Amino acid sequence: MNISEAWEWIKSILLAVILALIIKTFLFSSTYVMGYSMYPTLHEKDRLFTSKIEYYIGEPKRGDIIVLKAPDEPDKDYIKRVIGVSNDIVELKDGKVWVNGVVLDEEYVREGFYTYPYHKTKWKVPKDHIFVLGDNRVKDASKDSRYLGCVHLSAVKGKAFFRYYPFNDRFGSL
Repeated sequence: MNISEAWEWIKSILLAVILALIIKTFLFSSTYVMGYSMYPTLHEKDRLFTSKIEYYIGEPKRGDIIVLKAPDEPDKDYIKRVIGVSNDIVELKDGKVWVNGVVLDEEYVREGFYTYPYHKTKWKVPKDHIFVLGDNRVKDASKDSRYLGCVHLSAVKGKAFFRYYPFNDRFGSL
């Protein structure tokens, strides 16, 4: 191998590394699920792709599964479902979630599960905030807005959109 061939290899490798860093920093990332707060939708050890670009151009919508910087543990991320957006009124009563006076149809929550309030039962979501819950509604199974309060949009890191592992019937879009 001569010097010009070696230089071409070095340039190609550097370009690949730079592109990978740009993609990881600005467009997509991989998320590893730890814990059971999103069960049955997500299981421990699931691996997901997260879109970072999604919220550069828009805001989270009700039903989105998001990755957010943990407000109570800065070195951790949480994965939760958006239940309420700015100006929504979220209420927990009779084991159900109500948004703006209408019971939320939550097909992602196991049938018969009761959504427990932790300290409060009603929240008005402030501007530039969201209300998030884990899909696992077993008492104390999820550290979410019932515990943390409404989350500022600046804590949102991206939208989980695809489970790439495990390779079974749960593989695919979220």
